Amino acid sequence: MLDVLTDESLNQEVSPGLYSIGSLAWHLTGAVYYFPSQVGLTFEVPDLQKEAPKSAAEISATYKTVSQRLSEAFSEQVSDEDLNKMVNLFGMDMPVQAVYRLLIQHQAHHRGQLTVLMRLAGLKVPGIYGPSKEEWEAMNA
Repeated sequence: MLDVLTDESLNQEVSPGLYSIGSLAWHLTGAVYYFPSQVGLTFEVPDLQKEAPKSAAEISATYKTVSQRLSEAFSEQVSDEDLNKMVNLFGMDMPVQAVYRLLIQHQAHHRGQLTVLMRLAGLKVPGIYGPSKEEWEAMNA
């Protein structure tokens, strides 16, 4: 999805003061690191504390880098037993596996928001869990 974004589209908002495409895409990127780091997973990432980049390509590349490093770190650092350990996140006690489920749900939630912003910006939304409207129309043409 992030590969479809353009530099021009990054400022698209639903309403002033709400997430823009750029800030939402950057939020998604940071969350890939934030959730696992809260349960002790360690891996190197670029500076995610800085303001959202003005380059769509930089956001997409950073997301890919952080996601790849998460996958590698998870494989190396997390055992089946670790997934059942209890941690406190957002003031709630939960098993580590629930934190990773929350990460997936968080990504899906904001990805849905991103598709709306992408349509408002005139971008072609790619299919995620199946064909997008445009992909469906092309298949039936």
